[in-house]
Amino acid sequence: MAFAARLILGIVFLSSGALKLRDPSWLPTARKFGAPTFVAVAVSPTEILLGAMLVVGVASPWPSIAAEVILAVFTVAMLRVMRKPLDERPVCACFGRWAARPVGSSSIARNLVLLALAAISTGV
Repeated sequence: MAFAARLILGIVFLSSGALKLRDPSWLPTARKFGAPTFVAVAVSPTEILLGAMLVVGVASPWPSIAAEVILAVFTVAMLRVMRKPLDERPVCACFGRWAARPVGSSSIARNLVLLALAAISTGV
């Protein structure tokens, strides 16, 4: 079960990072979440590297733990912007333009599922 969770999580991180790299609106969107530019620039390559490590199974359980931390930070950022009225919320560009809709409860639910996969993938 830990292997499957790690593989799914790795594919999600690889996809997310690659789609962000292809989307020129990613940086302005990340800034709307309060991310400093240097952090926003680093997110895509970090997700790709982390995704590759998860898929290959290198340095386990550290990539899974790093995924938990990153997903927790993303979830907190989403919860912060959800305090705004719906028409003022930034879009969730978690998967580039492919998922460009305002942050909402479905975004949080998706991250909670991914957090569960990350916890399972640690194999502890």
